[in-house]
Amino acid sequence: MTDGVKHIIAVASGKGGVGKSTVTANLAMAMAATGKRVGVLDADIYGPSQAQMFAVPAGSKPDSDDGKSFDPIIAHGIQIMSMAFLVDAKTPMIWRGPMAAGAFQQLLNQTRWQDLDYLFIDMPPGTGDIQLTMAQKVKVTGAVIVTTPQDIALLDAKRGIEMFRQVKVPVLGVVENMSLHTCSSCGHSEPIFGEGGGERIAEEYQTDLLGQLPLLLNIRKQMDLGQPLVISEPTGTAAAIFAKIAAKISDKVDSLVETAGPSISMGD
Repeated sequence: MTDGVKHIIAVASGKGGVGKSTVTANLAMAMAATGKRVGVLDADIYGPSQAQMFAVPAGSKPDSDDGKSFDPIIAHGIQIMSMAFLVDAKTPMIWRGPMAAGAFQQLLNQTRWQDLDYLFIDMPPGTGDIQLTMAQKVKVTGAVIVTTPQDIALLDAKRGIEMFRQVKVPVLGVVENMSLHTCSSCGHSEPIFGEGGGERIAEEYQTDLLGQLPLLLNIRKQMDLGQPLVISEPTGTAAAIFAKIAAKISDKVDSLVETAGPSISMGD
């Protein structure tokens, strides 16, 4: 297990644009609100976004006493590490897959995590080198799959579930984002991206639908401002949903621990 971390939860999606990073940040805050010590690793090497979502000031750099390891940056009580802290925000990461996978390992293992109960890893979309490196080199407690109800997103989510199953990482469940839109003027609600997709996937793969998040303008606004919903709208509908999802994840992790936990095959 990674030093200083009890449980690692990978938050993944088969494709981009489904709100995975937003879900990661809010899940971390919701878990921390229960009294757990929580961290976030932004493993989206090519497009890191957690620094902005936690309102970390531009130019912030992690402290390093020895030039080899780093202290995580603390924001809203969450320990955070991201490639965004190590390079200029406007610098594109023009790396091949193995280089990105190596950078991921360094971010995870060279960060001095401080007695975390949970480390949420915001995974890049897809099933490429970083995902495989994580599965082979890291003891992951479980994975959470984020999708939207759209058929194409669901298809890619299935690939993500299959990948984690093949590498023996337990899939804790599915979070369906943008499941319902309610008009702020008339109050009419409709599933503009389709409906029932998260439930169908959960049933097909014998896992749980952890929660369904509405498509809300304020979620986007607050995350752009670096204010997760637990802080900006603690009594709102979305914050309550994230709290329920965090509770389900905690229960599932406790169950895994009671049954001696997952067996992760180490790659060559």
